[in-house]
Amino acid sequence: MKINSMVRVAVAASLMSGLYSAQVSAAGFALIENSASGMGNAFAGGSAIADDASTVWFNPAGMTRLKGEQISVAGHFISPTADFTNIDSKQGPSAGGTALNGAVDDGGANALVPNFYYVTQLEGEAWFGLGVTVPFGLSTDYNDDWMGRYHATKSEVSTLNINPSFAFKYNDKTSIGLGLSLQYIEAILENNIDSALTCVGITVAAGQTLANAQAACIAGQGLVPGTLSQDSSQSLKGDDFNWGWNIGVLHEIDKSSRVGFAYRSSIDASLEGKVDFTVGASFQNYLTTNFTGTQLESFLTDTGVTAGIELPAQLSVSYVRDVNSELTVMADVTWTEWSNFNALVIKFDNLVQPTSTQPENWEDSYRFALGANYQVDSKMVVRAGVALDQTPVPSAEERTARIPGDERTWVSLGVGYEIDANTSIDVGYSHLFVDDTNINNAVPGSGQLLIGKYAADVDILSVQGNFKF
Repeated sequence: MKINSMVRVAVAASLMSGLYSAQVSAAGFALIENSASGMGNAFAGGSAIADDASTVWFNPAGMTRLKGEQISVAGHFISPTADFTNIDSKQGPSAGGTALNGAVDDGGANALVPNFYYVTQLEGEAWFGLGVTVPFGLSTDYNDDWMGRYHATKSEVSTLNINPSFAFKYNDKTSIGLGLSLQYIEAILENNIDSALTCVGITVAAGQTLANAQAACIAGQGLVPGTLSQDSSQSLKGDDFNWGWNIGVLHEIDKSSRVGFAYRSSIDASLEGKVDFTVGASFQNYLTTNFTGTQLESFLTDTGVTAGIELPAQLSVSYVRDVNSELTVMADVTWTEWSNFNALVIKFDNLVQPTSTQPENWEDSYRFALGANYQVDSKMVVRAGVALDQTPVPSAEERTARIPGDERTWVSLGVGYEIDANTSIDVGYSHLFVDDTNINNAVPGSGQLLIGKYAADVDILSVQGNFKF
């Protein structure tokens, strides 16, 4: 690699590291927003189109279709809505199942997803590529006074994936690509804690009957379930760095059609970090009065945390056909192995703090896409596509306020324009129609039920610059 090429790559990668941030979820919390050119046709030809350097992510074998050195830099502005309507949300059993109080809210949060790709042809029939992407992300942000505040207030998952790749031609028709994914993940999870119900729970754990615990906390201390001014809260933050791998094959069926296969391995993330608790004044007074000098004295004190999650494997199969010199059609099927996400388990270094287990029980999901490109003239191409993106969440009971998504339908349009022989720009837009989303989810332990419906949609605007050297 030439020295000036290394400088370009290093500068762009450093800029990327400052840009990535918490993102909104796609199906589950995987992000397909890794190319503005692909956005225009709903990523229908992802692992076979190989029109620019973004093929490093979608199928590294596609680098063999590129000449010389190329760089692609893209940004995607994502604007979601997730308006919640209450149906019958209620307190846990120890509070008699009374109605949850609080405001309704929209948890959607705008986000910017950046991508950077570099490809260079090596000596012989070999290519090197580097991709810097955000393959997984999540961001929901609710007001602290909303009805589901005991389920979630703020949820952020941020990733940064550095993906060096190599490709070579196996023969005149078939190319193979291999890559290594070096991935950093950071998560922030925040929610309120009902001081009254938690007070009852710890008092029962200390050996009191439920009736005596209710009398001590509610009648004696004046703690009332669902009272915002008495709420406590927790903020968890953890991160991890791990790695995975990917492989791709691109095969030319004939001069006008090709098929691509791309597989990305799962990545085991073992996040480590800390939790910060804020305890309401009345509840803190109760804890100090009743548990100072006992084993329970350290309950709800700041401590270290660990959480494990297996980021899913993905397999994509794409087909592209040049109908004539102007029209290209394409299709894609992508499978994501979400079935390994059975529960979100958070363990605390402070053993007095019980392990938090949020059941998930997700299922594998599929994404189906169809698209077309039309070459208007030698400089301009227009794109269109549709896609059906299945949700991995199996039921309203398994759906959480942190990830309230459902099945979505993509409608996409885009345009590409060649400014000169070495520079081009792509713009893509997608609107995602999200099915109305039912939720009937309980907080582990305290049992508050969030029962309602989300009305959601998503708008995505993508811009990409492509440069040849």
